[in-house]
Amino acid sequence: MSSETPDIRPATRADLEETLDAIEDKLNVPKQASRLADKAKSSYDENPVPWIIGATAAAIVVVGVVAWALLSDD
Repeated sequence: MSSETPDIRPATRADLEETLDAIEDKLNVPKQASRLADKAKSSYDENPVPWIIGATAAAIVVVGVVAWALLSDD
């Protein structure tokens, strides 16, 4: 290398390290699940009404499907 050309290897290495860290973070399933759980808990703490409505709707669907399966004439 000539003395006039800057050495870009340290900067490139740092960029590569940052990129690999970001990829590792995205592919870390337990870490992502923990973040999602924290986000859901925060959302519930902020406003529980949509969560209660959603849980009630899901329970109604499950009860309806079970009743349909038990009471159908198949």
